[in-house]
Amino acid sequence: MEHTTASDALPALLQHFLALLQDQRPAFRQHRSYQRMCILVVGVLCSLARHTLTQALLAGGGADVEWSPFYRLFSRERIRMDRLQQRLIHQTFEHVVPTVPYLLAVDGVFFPRSSRHMPGVGWRKAPNTAPWRPGLALGQRFGALHWLPPLTHGYTRALPLVSYPIFTPKARPARVAPQKEWEGAYSALTTLRHELDRAGRSQQQVVLLADGSYDVADFWKQLPHHTALLARTARNRALYELPVPTSTQRGRPRKYGPPAPRPAEWLQRRSGWQTTTKEVRGHARRMRYRVEGPFLRSEVATQPVFLVVMGGQSYRRGQQRKHREPVPVLVSAVKAADGGWRLPVPLDDLLVWLWQRWEVEVAHRELKSGFGVGEMQCWHPVSTVATIQWGIWLYAVCLLAAYRTWGICGGPRPLGRWRRTVDRWSFTSLWRSLRMAGSAAPDLMGGWHGIPDNWTKKALWSAALSRTSQTTARL
Repeated sequence: MEHTTASDALPALLQHFLALLQDQRPAFRQHRSYQRMCILVVGVLCSLARHTLTQALLAGGGADVEWSPFYRLFSRERIRMDRLQQRLIHQTFEHVVPTVPYLLAVDGVFFPRSSRHMPGVGWRKAPNTAPWRPGLALGQRFGALHWLPPLTHGYTRALPLVSYPIFTPKARPARVAPQKEWEGAYSALTTLRHELDRAGRSQQQVVLLADGSYDVADFWKQLPHHTALLARTARNRALYELPVPTSTQRGRPRKYGPPAPRPAEWLQRRSGWQTTTKEVRGHARRMRYRVEGPFLRSEVATQPVFLVVMGGQSYRRGQQRKHREPVPVLVSAVKAADGGWRLPVPLDDLLVWLWQRWEVEVAHRELKSGFGVGEMQCWHPVSTVATIQWGIWLYAVCLLAAYRTWGICGGPRPLGRWRRTVDRWSFTSLWRSLRMAGSAAPDLMGGWHGIPDNWTKKALWSAALSRTSQTTARL
């Protein structure tokens, strides 16, 4: 997609963003709850300080109104997160035809918190301490199921569709029951599979990318129908050959065949490797790989898997020498027409998709360090979870609006003549463009006078851009 100037792209971006918000109206029981939610959307997008609920109200022009109804949006569950997430799932269907796989990625993310008494908080290793002297950090752990749009020049983005808490039993007691990462992912995956079935896409293939935390026997056993899992596995994972039925065998049929080489053993073999070159993030990547199987994973005798081993790589970036460790991945096998087993997707697509799980880490970094998710200090047992999920949902709506406007590549040129043109727009450019779109729309700058019936047309941005510098506590 060709790059466009800011004046050409901003009206379309604002139009798509408003359409996505208005499409979420059926998720609210009362119209005033929906309007208050839109006011918070304005405040979060226009706030230059910490993204707390108070700062969002100040930036949205609500300094003189009663704040309690806005807090009750989250504590009284007037924002039904399950319905918002279901609407968001359906909004992505128009970008993926039913005949191609629906690509997903799943991972957990840790949101730091500042109190020991907040429901759901627990201790974990601090991410910003030295490896030789690790520290502890307080926070809440959530999981998110991300949609990866179709690739463009090897680029994609992670758009979180369903988020869920994954509090541990040692965490501070909360309204939600403790669960493991794979249990939350299974619940989210079941929800998405149900929405696909409701939309008449029961035969559409779902491909899920995951790291080693989801290589769990119970997760492999409970995968929904037409769902393939691509999970990183341990190097010492026990694998077995498929059993060979015999007519002379007495007793119960064998579940497993003889032991197969473990992933670490395949790395030591010099023969059998293949090489190919694929476009990943705008660069031609030379990939060294091998595909073995089908095998049976230990404790999972009903689901054959293939082992895809991505070889290590050494390369230079400037004056630094980089190295990528080998990655063994287990891939769900599907029944072939001749009665055998095959990969769920073509091998060329699979090799490129395995590189895209890193987009989830990029999304988590933008959520915490850029968008400020987790900074809303709501103490109610319900709102401590709902505010996190709402922030992740708003981030996804912004990304989807930009994807409908610019696609994966393209977007506005970076501000400043010294900045080079980038292949893919950044979230910072998107956020800046949304603010500029609000200031460039004269019919949206009439100021906020309560909650009128035509709020989304006249007061969406509610003069927040002019009041932000006066009402924010700090930059």
